[in-house]
Amino acid sequence: MLETKPMRSGLSEEEIYLFNNGSSYHSYRFMGAHLAQEGGVTGVRFAVWAPNAMEARVIGSFNRWDGEAHRMKRIGTTGVYELFVPGLGEGSLYKYELITPDGAAVRKADPFAFLSERRPGTASVVTDLSGYDWGDADWLRTKSKTSPYQHPLHIYEVHPASWKIKGKELFYTYDELADELVPYAAEMGFTHIELMPLAEHPLDQSWGYQVTGFYSPTSRHGDPKGLMRFIDRCHRHGIGVILDWVPGHFCKDDHGLRLFDGTPLYEGNDPNRAELPLWGTLAFDFSRREVVSFLISNAIYWLDVFHIDGLRVDAVANMLNLHMDKPPHMHTYNEFGGRDNLDALRFLKKLNETVFRYYPDTLMLAEDSSAWPAVTSPTYQGGLGFNFKWNMGWMNDSLRYMALHPDDRRHHHQLITFSLCYAFSENYVLPLSHDEVVHGKRSLLNKMPGSYEEKFDQLRLFYGYWMTHPGKKLLFMGGEWGQFDEWKDSDMLDWMVLDYDSHRMMRDYVKALNHVYLDLPSLWERDRDPECFQWIDVHNAAQSVISFIRRGQSSFSVIILNFSRNDYRDYRIGVPEPGEYRIVLHSGDIRFGGKETRASASYKSDNMKWHGLGQSISIHLPPYAFLLLALQGDTH
Repeated sequence: MLETKPMRSGLSEEEIYLFNNGSSYHSYRFMGAHLAQEGGVTGVRFAVWAPNAMEARVIGSFNRWDGEAHRMKRIGTTGVYELFVPGLGEGSLYKYELITPDGAAVRKADPFAFLSERRPGTASVVTDLSGYDWGDADWLRTKSKTSPYQHPLHIYEVHPASWKIKGKELFYTYDELADELVPYAAEMGFTHIELMPLAEHPLDQSWGYQVTGFYSPTSRHGDPKGLMRFIDRCHRHGIGVILDWVPGHFCKDDHGLRLFDGTPLYEGNDPNRAELPLWGTLAFDFSRREVVSFLISNAIYWLDVFHIDGLRVDAVANMLNLHMDKPPHMHTYNEFGGRDNLDALRFLKKLNETVFRYYPDTLMLAEDSSAWPAVTSPTYQGGLGFNFKWNMGWMNDSLRYMALHPDDRRHHHQLITFSLCYAFSENYVLPLSHDEVVHGKRSLLNKMPGSYEEKFDQLRLFYGYWMTHPGKKLLFMGGEWGQFDEWKDSDMLDWMVLDYDSHRMMRDYVKALNHVYLDLPSLWERDRDPECFQWIDVHNAAQSVISFIRRGQSSFSVIILNFSRNDYRDYRIGVPEPGEYRIVLHSGDIRFGGKETRASASYKSDNMKWHGLGQSISIHLPPYAFLLLALQGDTH
């Protein structure tokens, strides 16, 4: 963990060697600005990597932004400059003034800054991260003994700047989010909160995915210790925290990493590789060893200093594919003539190996839309080394299916069943993320066809399918009550719709569904094991009905889903054991906005073979119904 005493002045040869060699995984401990002592005098020691700069100076509020008196010393041929400035303390604004090879002066924010001036300001801020008194020892101890594979994982994805706000650009502080968001997520039955990127970024509309301050928690919500308090509060409520992390690219703002010392440094020399035209950003040069040190140290920094429980690594497919989202004239090839970015491949493997070496209980989730094999297999088995991957195929197929007119679904039955052909090839998370409710895609509720009432019926049905399908879960904020409008990143969620019964009851349903998920080991205990899933009937395209069994170590659940608008009064399905089957949850329960008053009914099995099983039950299956049943007496 971070030291609590002032750091000594001067960088060691070993530290710089490891940084230059791509093997420094704690670079934040000596690069950037640190409180230090030299000759008994307290001040700040600065260190910056700018190998092609002719000269480097520290400028700031303490010298009226004139660095003439604060020229930095170049350390041999390492490309690192350092300077100790006596008398400085926390809160000092600063930048580096670098003289480029052509004699121009550029002013850059510190790539290792722990805090940045609130936008539109662009200066870095001297900050001491030591001294926070963490109270999450019990959480860390429990986490170290708990496998994420055999336990529930249900993630609430949150954009902190729009979950709630107090007015235009009046964002909730980290402490206010701790007071409201944390108990809300715990009450709703989520196991983790995933925060969209918190690294400092100049443009609100980038949602944090175009970064200038990779080590700097955004000052929109307060200071770094406020973020520590938020995470600590999460852990004390039994909630893990995942951070969206963006190692693939960075934005072009002048104070950022672009042409940092007057030359392509972080982005590499070939503009066809560096430029990402779809996003207007620059890709990191993963062949540069100092860049590897910078990025892997950044991942370790969030885990070490802030006790983050996991990183959702953004845009893995774009990192791996040299051609993705680029016109043909920008295509480049690796040394073997292929389109795979071999440097990015090596980086991702090294990243995961390093993270798990230091923090073996971390969640490393790949946001990957490609068909790259073995993403969640260990690197020693030829995999990329992540432990979870977003299942983008399931998401695309299932949402496309749900958007169909109910009468057309029977012609596209494979969209709702095909995912089981590959559901056990990786450790999957089933994401219903922010990407699916913006840019004209409509909200989840508004993707559903039919009348206003039918939209709610079908969204409850879809959530039942999502929750009982093999794989861990992720839901974007607002989805829990059926946000009707698309996500508006500049305004807060439409909390006022909870004044309406339909939305309030939808939230009640999602809360009940979440807690059923947490309580039923059959829904998460064996997610990667093909034996955890058994089709009862996969072929009933004519009626748009599917049914299956989910099995845990010692229990099972029976799931029936009717994706049609037809009412089936005596629908018979096979069941694996004799006995009485109780309805654990019914999406059509009147409590949740449906019409069923007998949503807690039970069904005694008949000694009649059906669907290849020795027993069967006859049930009432209303339109757009999801039913989850368990054998009576099963305490699980």
